[in-house]
Amino acid sequence: MSQSSSHSGFVPGELRAQAGDIELNAGRQTVALDVANTGDRPVQVGSHYHFYEVNDALAFDREAAKGFRLNIPSGTAVRFEPGQSRTVELVAYAGTRTVYGFQGRVMGDLSGSSKIDSADKDD
Repeated sequence: MSQSSSHSGFVPGELRAQAGDIELNAGRQTVALDVANTGDRPVQVGSHYHFYEVNDALAFDREAAKGFRLNIPSGTAVRFEPGQSRTVELVAYAGTRTVYGFQGRVMGDLSGSSKIDSADKDD
């Protein structure tokens, strides 16, 4: 490594953060929902999981959660213990608003053209 690179003030691999706070999901649509774990096992939901398709032991207004995920930092999760109820804030998916996988209840565009009814999923 040459001596000139050490004069730049950066250390290889160094991360520098700008001073101040960063507001996550600023200006995005959010919704608050009451959620209860009606099951006998803990349920943990990750930050980017399509909340409409979470474990069926969680009782809440699923239709209101379609197209939303937890409004928490990336890589984190919320845990619901058996019998526990809490209010969570969800944030709308952005970008192309297409969802694939999870429980397979929505396979494609969230606008409604490719929704799969949860009753049809089990057939």
